[in-house]
Amino acid sequence: MTDFSSPLPLLPLRHGVVLPSRRATIPVGRPRSRALVEALSSDALVLLAVQRDPAIDDPSLVDLHPIATLARVVDRTDRGARGVILVVDALSRASLASLSASTPYWTARAQPIEEPAASAEAVELMQQIKARLRELVPSDRALTEVLASTDEPGVLADRVASWIEVEDVRKVEALLTIEPEARLRLVVQLLAEARAKHEVRARIESEVRKEFGKNHKEAMLRQQLKAIQRELGEDGDGAKDKLREKLEQATLPDDVREVVTRELRRLDQVGGNQAEANVIRTYLEWIAELPWAARADARTDLDAVEAALEADHYGLEDVKRRILEHMAVLALGGEGKGTILALVGPPGVGKTSLAQSVADATGRPLVRVSLGGVRDEAEIRGHRRTYVGALPGRVVHALRKAKVKNPVIVIDELDKLGKGGFQGDPEAALLEVLDPEQNATFTDHYLELPFDLSEVLFIATANDLGPLSSPLRDRLEVIEVSGYTTEEKLEIAERHLLEHERRRVGLPEGAVTFPRPLIELVVREYTREAGVRQLGRELGKVLRSVALEVARKRREASAITIDEARVREALGKPRYFSELAEKSNAPGVAAGLAWTPTGGDILFIETTKMAGKGHVEITGQLGDVMKESVRAALAYLRSHAEALGIDPAFLERNDLHVHVPAGAIPKDGPSAGITMFTALASLLTGRRVRGDVAMTGEVTLRGRVLPIGGLKSKLLAAHRAGFGRVIIPKQNERDLVEVPESVRDELEILLAEDVAEVLAAALEPDALGPDASASGPQELRTRSSGAGEPPLSARH
Repeated sequence: MTDFSSPLPLLPLRHGVVLPSRRATIPVGRPRSRALVEALSSDALVLLAVQRDPAIDDPSLVDLHPIATLARVVDRTDRGARGVILVVDALSRASLASLSASTPYWTARAQPIEEPAASAEAVELMQQIKARLRELVPSDRALTEVLASTDEPGVLADRVASWIEVEDVRKVEALLTIEPEARLRLVVQLLAEARAKHEVRARIESEVRKEFGKNHKEAMLRQQLKAIQRELGEDGDGAKDKLREKLEQATLPDDVREVVTRELRRLDQVGGNQAEANVIRTYLEWIAELPWAARADARTDLDAVEAALEADHYGLEDVKRRILEHMAVLALGGEGKGTILALVGPPGVGKTSLAQSVADATGRPLVRVSLGGVRDEAEIRGHRRTYVGALPGRVVHALRKAKVKNPVIVIDELDKLGKGGFQGDPEAALLEVLDPEQNATFTDHYLELPFDLSEVLFIATANDLGPLSSPLRDRLEVIEVSGYTTEEKLEIAERHLLEHERRRVGLPEGAVTFPRPLIELVVREYTREAGVRQLGRELGKVLRSVALEVARKRREASAITIDEARVREALGKPRYFSELAEKSNAPGVAAGLAWTPTGGDILFIETTKMAGKGHVEITGQLGDVMKESVRAALAYLRSHAEALGIDPAFLERNDLHVHVPAGAIPKDGPSAGITMFTALASLLTGRRVRGDVAMTGEVTLRGRVLPIGGLKSKLLAAHRAGFGRVIIPKQNERDLVEVPESVRDELEILLAEDVAEVLAAALEPDALGPDASASGPQELRTRSSGAGEPPLSARH
């Protein structure tokens, strides 16, 4: 008979439930629990209570379930640091009343719970459970002996609940259920749950065993196939196995992984020396080498980007600001993520090097894709995988070279794309590549798998966007990169070009001094370009002459100062003059400003008249628009002849000839209108055009001067050529903010709305004699004969 009048030792259980009528093994680890076990003797009684929350280290009464199990100590084993193993025989249930102490171990007062008498229903449930258990586990001898020796419904319920593999929560329910019949019904539920879990586990094990058998079979067959291929001298386990391993280790999207699995299966089925095997292997190699998930650790430090741009490029303040604004949008994760930058300007102004600076500052690799002369659509989107020589397009090649999916890709020479033909339209193929709304799922014809290009920073370069179609231009964020002033060229030469050319020719650092006035001499007399590429070449020629002298050991390579004689000897006679026009020009000659893909340029209009019957000859390979400008100017002059002091019948007795020099070069554009009009008005009135005046603008039949494009490039050309006065349309006044202040300060810029204002500003007031035009054009050509080669095309 147990004495419940005094407190009994209490052992809280974090895990596990001990039900009456069974022997249990309990691991003990907490210090107070170990102190309790060490204080217990054999046959001592102890209360086993289940904690509600296993995480509580110092439980109180409310942290324990109200019904505990009274148990007798059978044995204990001390395992040192691993704790103590306590073996007990569970006797009965007891109701916890209070905790008496918690140090050095827990003790509690409890009240015994008498087992209620079993009802007839409980006895019937017991028999059904026994029969069911014998059917479920007929081969378990231990369970059979337990069933045979148990005649009390409550005891059977406790033993079966202990035997079933269910959660502790369900076993606690059995511990807290006092009535034998209710406990047996709970056991029936637990048996049903256990059987359902067993069936699910058996089905999973069966499927796993079946799949394992299938994989084992495939592995055996694959090994046999390798052995056969080795006997046949085929590559059974060399490159193919490495490719398979590489693909298995690659991080691929699910749809790509599915295609790879299918193609590997096909590769295993075909012979290693067959052409189809080579096609499949090449295709899989491309997939394995593409950066499907690899990204460069791109920096978004705008200060670093700005510092890189300032260090590598002088001037171009507007361009740098636009690039920084774009990078700021990328850093903030805005909608500009997919914007495609397009740097448009003449050659040699630093478009590609700007892209390199952006790549260096952001930590992304740069890959260049040149499109000059590309005529085949497959160059952009790849060849279809229908023959052995098929390959992906240039965009996929660039991604493989970059090894990351977020590089900087420079689309160079965008305006040099060939026009579409029987091989497709490469310009149309670029629409998906450069469209931020589509390139997230760009599909190359060779891969036939979508690749995300939205993280690529595309920077396109072009000299002129005119040849591009409107849909392609619409995809681009255009940044104009115009030419440099003389002052900017001097700074660029001193900061960058001289050092670059010195390294190229192999001279030691500090060995050569190139005075700034001589650099200006090279700029003004040997170059006339928007960029600085030709300037770098000319400086390189001078430094090569120094290198030749040093290599011949005529002098030491130290402290060599360049003088004017060396410059003249290396570069030859001057090719350009600071003044292109003479004040002694005869009437009929005017200087216009033209825009070309290589920057602004000067274009002279020459006119003359001779006896005839009104025939008008136009030469110089002019386009239709410029020819129409001549006709419009003549129409205005005839309709306003009296007001201008011109004989109204000048076409009835004279033939006119309008010529633009450099006749081998096509020329066209509307902005030569006022130049044509001024040249013809000068010829017919006998008033010379001022030698320091250049002009640009379109003219109408009513004499209105309309706006033109490319004003910045044209004014830079006028400044380079030494003109002091420039006439532009009044409506282009807003474009003057783009012109460097140093250029605006040195040019007298006149704004004209009507041709009367143009004539007032361009023509000298006094008319010459009737024969004054005889030698004018020839004298002008002699003076400007060294003006260099004209551009390949001009648009005015």
